[in-house]
Parts: sequence; C-alpha cells; structure tokens
Amino acid sequence: MVFTLFSKQPVIDPSSSEWIFNAYGWALQNFDADLFYTDTVLVCPTDKFFPERVNSVHAMAESMFERVKGYAGISHWSTLVQDQNMCRQIESQRVLIKGALRGPEGIKDESVEDSEKLVIPYNPQQINNPEGMIATYAHILAHHLGQMAKSPPPGGVDYWPQATELLAVFLGFGLMFANSAYNFRGGCGSCYNPYAQRTAYLSEVEATYALALFSVLKGIPNSDVTRHLKGHLRGAYRRSVKEVSKNVQDIDRLRQLRVEQALSNSL
Repeated sequence: MVFTLFSKQPVIDPSSSEWIFNAYGWALQNFDADLFYTDTVLVCPTDKFFPERVNSVHAMAESMFERVKGYAGISHWSTLVQDQNMCRQIESQRVLIKGALRGPEGIKDESVEDSEKLVIPYNPQQINNPEGMIATYAHILAHHLGQMAKSPPPGGVDYWPQATELLAVFLGFGLMFANSAYNFRGGCGSCYNPYAQRTAYLSEVEATYALALFSVLKGIPNSDVTRHLKGHLRGAYRRSVKEVSKNVQDIDRLRQLRVEQALSNSL
C-alpha cells in the first residue's frame, strides 16, 4: 500500500509542470511552431550527430558548436568561438541575422568581420564532458534567441535562466540537459573536475519532464530516448511521458498553436 501511494506521486510538482507547458507555448509562439514540427530533431550524444575527429581542443570546440548551430536551425548566424580565457568582455552583443531568424530561409553573410560576430565562449576543461559542453552551447544560443521573442517567457525575468534552458530543450537538446544537469562528485577529489561541469537551472527531473513533452509533441518512441538517457532517469522519463500524454487539453492547446500560426502567416 505504501509503495502504491508513493508511485502515484507526480514526477514534478504541478506548478513546475504547468510552467513547462506554458514555456513550450511561449517557444512555439515566438520561434516558429511549424519549424519545430517539421525540422527539429532530437539531438543524441552519438557519433552520428557529432562525427568529427580533430586533433586540438579548439578545433573540437569549434566543430561541436557548428553542429549545435545546425541542429538549432541557426547555421546562418555569424559567430566566433573563443576560449573563455581569451574572450574579450562584452556586456551586450547584437546578433547580425539576414533572412529568417531560424531555418532554411536564413541567409549566411560571409562579409561579417570577426569583430562584429557573436562571440561564443567555451571552457577548455569541458571538452571531456561533451554532453555538458553541448548543453552549454545550446543554452548560450537559446539566451540570444530568447531575447528576440516578441513576448516575455512565463514568469518573466525571474525565470529567464530556466526559460532559456527550456528553449534549448525545445530546440532538440533535451537529452544533453537531462544527462548533464547533475554530476555526482564521488568520493575521490582527484577524479572530479568542477570546471568541466555546467551550471544547471532546470533540475535533472525537470529537464527530463521537458524532454518528455518534446517527445510527445514530436511522436518520438520511448526507446529512441531512453537508450541515450542516464540509467536512473529512464523510469522518470517513462512516467513523465505518461503524465504528459494524459494532459490532453494542454497538448491539444500546444498543437493548435501551429495551426493558428499558419493561418496568421497566410493573411
């Protein structure tokens, strides 16, 4: 009886679940719902998605970032990847974009000088934590993308770090966020490198729930996701998919946003 009662507890608290659904609504309204359904893929931590083999830390950081840009649908953005120890300090950067904000209609401008490109810093010590580095890159891009929204995310500025992580999950990087949200330090100080980790704002369970919503909206089978998830998150993921799927009214509301956006664009 005790175990039955415990198993019926929601994966995350109702207020967090409501916020995640609302944040998806914000992302769909502001960043092309049709592109989400037609082009966005679940990015997996495999050689198929990140096949490059290079011989330097910087080359690996650059090649990994170019892949992240491509999966995020912003290959045409003018960017410059730099070691964070060598980056110039910039309080605010303007992103120079031609054509569409995201997707195949974006236009790459080869004439942009390095001094005008969006600087993307990387931590060299994170190179041995590729999922963490990918998530960090996706979060940086989501931060800049999120600033171009026509409306603030649910919760406003107080929830900006969480909203931009959610936006990165929306862009297809949910596996990396769930897998890298928490890293056990272990008992041996010499085998834990805090500089290789990333700062997470969504908990690993919240990121897993957001990933489940992505999969339900995209119709992705559980097995395509769980094979890449950390073992202790697989049960939470399956439960999240069940919970999300039962929330029929909110799922329909999110799917309807694509129809509404298409009608608005046709006027």
